[in-house]
Amino acid sequence: MNEFEPTEKTEDIEIRLLLEAIYSRYHYDFRNYSMASIKRRLRQAREQLGFATFSAMQERLLHEPDMLPRLLRYLTVQVSEMFRDPSYFRAIRETVVPHLRTYPSLKVWIAGCSEGEEVYSLAILFREEGLEDRTIFYATDINQDALHAAERGVYALDRMQLFTENHRRSGGRSSLSDYYQAAYGRVSFDKTLRRNVVFSDHSLVTDAVFAEMHLISCRNVMIYFDRDLQDRALGLFKDSLTRKGFLGLGARESLRFSKHAADFADFDRDEKIYQRRAN
Repeated sequence: MNEFEPTEKTEDIEIRLLLEAIYSRYHYDFRNYSMASIKRRLRQAREQLGFATFSAMQERLLHEPDMLPRLLRYLTVQVSEMFRDPSYFRAIRETVVPHLRTYPSLKVWIAGCSEGEEVYSLAILFREEGLEDRTIFYATDINQDALHAAERGVYALDRMQLFTENHRRSGGRSSLSDYYQAAYGRVSFDKTLRRNVVFSDHSLVTDAVFAEMHLISCRNVMIYFDRDLQDRALGLFKDSLTRKGFLGLGARESLRFSKHAADFADFDRDEKIYQRRAN
């Protein structure tokens, strides 16, 4: 091998410099994301965006801010579905909602909301359970394009069969079709589902607590963080929850090895729903 030919070590150096550049220039911090995940996504971005090296990508990114949204589409995962893992939403409906009914007003945070599928899932669930009018939903993500898509609430018609089946299995009390209109291969969800939703840019990596929540749902986000960043996010959730507030995580996520594990009690171990301890 030629001594100047790019190696795995050279690539790792380039990636670290690229992540530092993104943070220094745009204040998006991916430095403590899982390196294996970041490397996989950046390689895909490099190939599809037509760069020979990560150094070339960095140069463009530093001098052309329009490159950032294009790159964020690769660095932030935007794959979800409505009522994903229906048993999780059934558990929210059947075991968490009875506790939430005791509050005169509610705040719910969907962290890492992607393009809004979980936002509309919870808005529909809360409407069906009679809690929508007393609830403010905070839907946050670091990807502005994803937030704009979430605000539009428009999805491909061919996804509705899966969404409808998930809704039914989650214990839905109505037909999902009651909540959207279809035309030209797309569906648009009822804008009234967004009337109590605040869409906002928020980073679990760099931003602070912004409200006191009764329920936080952050699913399939922390699997892309390293251990220190997971602890930071969980500490943020702990500080954001009311006493005995609820935290829902993804199926592959856990509090088990976190330094904040003692601050939470298992509420539904199978569905990864936790309750902040009163003390």
